[in-house]
Formats: sequence, structure tokens, C-alpha cells
Amino acid sequence: MTRIEGMPVLFLSHGSPLHAMLESDAARLWAQLGAQMRKPRAILAVSAHWTTGTPMLTGAVSPPTIHDFGGFPEPLYRLRYPAPGAPELAGRVRGMLAAAGIASGIDGSRGLDHGAWVPLMHLFPHADVPVLQLSVQAALGARHHFALGQALAPLIGDDVLVLASGHTTHNLNDAFARPDLLGQSMAPLPYVQAFSDWVASAITEQRIDDLLDWAQRAPGAARAHPTPEHFLPLFVALGAAGQGARAERMLAIGDGPALAMDSWRWHRSAAG
Repeated sequence: MTRIEGMPVLFLSHGSPLHAMLESDAARLWAQLGAQMRKPRAILAVSAHWTTGTPMLTGAVSPPTIHDFGGFPEPLYRLRYPAPGAPELAGRVRGMLAAAGIASGIDGSRGLDHGAWVPLMHLFPHADVPVLQLSVQAALGARHHFALGQALAPLIGDDVLVLASGHTTHNLNDAFARPDLLGQSMAPLPYVQAFSDWVASAITEQRIDDLLDWAQRAPGAARAHPTPEHFLPLFVALGAAGQGARAERMLAIGDGPALAMDSWRWHRSAAG
């Protein structure tokens, strides 16, 4: 990857929580990304692991680390990511959403789930950048999340990193058919490959309407995402990046055979 100046927009497939401890391809990518970019003023993390009926923002001064998973090695539960919160930014973001006609709220006690802190442990290992988390609304679809991203796009010019964390494919029934393969980079199942390639083509060619109608147009969509929450952060990233942003597919591997780890970076020019 070439060095890019300015604050990008990221969509990262966060994979198994084990990536917090592994020297995996994904972990190496996240560390490289953090080394490439200048430190942001704050991070807006949109994680698939916080789903609410309406958009919610974390308002805690010191958000706790949430271990929202089970059945993993005990050392994983001892990990903490003690980044400061960003309550002032939460208020600003709520105002930006209101100006776009989107009602939202602030949760003063909610912490950071593993969709946020696992990649952040590698991106910014010193936990010295304030983090604000935004929830997704599984019932509201791609266009709602695209509108969220469009409303938040001005943050990029203020050195706020928009980090959308989900998955290019997310079928846990298929993934846990072979739990011993989680955390390993390997060839994906055929439907995973077909869906990932379609998404990559649509992003590269900026076929936004196709992406917004992904459930009807993408091959294998129902199996790639039996529920949509892990795909919806992508649309926040697309909306925030805006039309004409340069898209770079940084990772195209599988976390086991069913979880596509495709990750994307968008960079807007000074005029974009």
C-alpha cells in the first residue's frame, strides 16, 4: 500500500475476536494502517455489534471494554482497550444527524464492543485517541445507513476517522461448522467468493444503486448475510466517503471459510 496523506474512511471486516491476540494478516494490516496515517483527533466507530432501533452514540468519558462473545480462550477476556470517550463529539454528531432529519440519542454508560476495540488495539495500540461509537439499525436497511454516512461526512475534514467495522460476509452457522479454522486466513467457500467479488466490483465501479439494493442484486446475498447487521456499516463508510472518493481494497482473505475479511479504504482529494 502506498502512503496516503489525509484522513481516510475505513471499512474493516473485524473477524473473530481472536485477532486481538493473533499475528494474523488482518492484525498486520490494521497495524500498518495505523502507522501510515497521522493520528486522528477522534474516531467515530460504527460497529455491527451494537444494534438499536434508532441511532445511538456512546457518551461515556471512559467507555469500558465489552467482551461480547463467549467460548474463547480466557486470556482474551483480560484484554482492555482504555481509550477515552468523546462526549463532546457525541453532542456534535447528534446535532449533525438532527440537521439531516435523523433522530438519535446518547447512551452515557455503554462501552466499546469487540467490533470496535479489536481492530483499534492494532490501529492505535496506545489507546490514546478518543473513541465515539455509533450503533446500527438492522431493521432500517442500506439507504438509512448511507444517509447516516452522508450526514457525518464533514467530520472527515475535521480529522475524525470514520471507522466502519462489520463483515463482507457473515454466516455464523457456516463459520462455526469448523470453529478450529477461525482466525486462519484461507480460501473462502464459493458463495463467499462470489458475493465478495460482486461487492468489490460494485465499489470499484461506484455502482451505488446496486450496492444499496444488495439483498436483491448480489449473488448469494441471503447466505452471505442471514441477518444484515454486519454489512450495514459498509454503507455508513460509503456515504461518508462520498461520490468520487478513491476506493482501495486492502484485504481479500477469509477468516476461516465463511467470513470474508475484505477491508476497504476511501480517500477523498483536497477538493473531494
